[in-house]
Amino acid sequence: MARDMSDKELLKMELEQLQKEVKNERMPISTTAKELADWVEAHVGEDPLVKGVPEDKNPYKEKGGCVIT
Repeated sequence: MARDMSDKELLKMELEQLQKEVKNERMPISTTAKELADWVEAHVGEDPLVKGVPEDKNPYKEKGGCVIT
């Protein structure tokens, strides 16, 4: 798509994107990091990567072992 556009059209698209981005509300990282940490701590009980998946609900559980005779 970008190959079919002239330099002027590409610059216009870039300018429009930058104008959208400048309108985004900015917050200090100290505030957002605290909010993120609080959210993670509040949802840690629901996280399968932290508490694990029950054996009966694990779709990747091995069905059987390998037997070599």
